[in-house]
Amino acid sequence: MKIIAFLGSPRKDGNTELLLQETIKGINDSGFNAHTFNLNSMKISPCQNCGGCEEEGRCIVQDDMAQIYDAIRNADRIILASPIFFFGLSAQTKAMIDRCQAFWCEKYLLKKPTPDGRYGRKGLLLLIGGMKKEIGVQCSETTAKAFFRTISVPEHKTLSFLGIDAKGAILKHPTALKKAYEAGKKLVRS
Repeated sequence: MKIIAFLGSPRKDGNTELLLQETIKGINDSGFNAHTFNLNSMKISPCQNCGGCEEEGRCIVQDDMAQIYDAIRNADRIILASPIFFFGLSAQTKAMIDRCQAFWCEKYLLKKPTPDGRYGRKGLLLLIGGMKKEIGVQCSETTAKAFFRTISVPEHKTLSFLGIDAKGAILKHPTALKKAYEAGKKLVRS
C-alpha cells in the first residue's frame, strides 16, 4: 500500500507536524510506511490559470509539483495536514491544491480519472487551529473535500483540533495524539 502525506505547516516541529508524526506512527506500527512531502520546503509556484493543463491534464509549470503529481497518481492513501489560518488551509497547502487543477482537467474535461488501484483510495485530513470557532474547520474541510474528489479519493475522514495555538500545545491536549495514532492505523486497514 502506497501512503503519502502532505505537511502544510510552515512551523518546524509545530502542532500540525507533531500530529502528523503521531498519525504516521500508527501507520508504521501497522506495518506500512508513508512518504511525507514538507510543502514549506518545496518550490511550488501558484497556479497561473494559464489553461496549459486543459489539453492533456498535465501542468506545464516545471517545479517540485512534478514529484507530487506522480505520488498522487500512485497513492492508495493520502493525508493532508494543515494548520487553519484565517478560516482556511495554509498557503503552502492551498498552493499545492490549486496546482491539482491538472487532475481536475484530466478527470472532468478528458474523462480520465485516476484509477482506484489495488486498495482503493482513501484520505485523511488533519486540521489544527488556534481559534475555537468551527468555521475554520468547515471552510478548510470544504477545500480539502474538493481536493480529494478531484484526485479521485472518494472518501476521507477529518480529525480536527481547535484552541491549539502555541508551539507544542498539541502535546498537552488530552486525546489528540491518541486519536491521531488511531486514525493512522484505521487509514491503512483494507
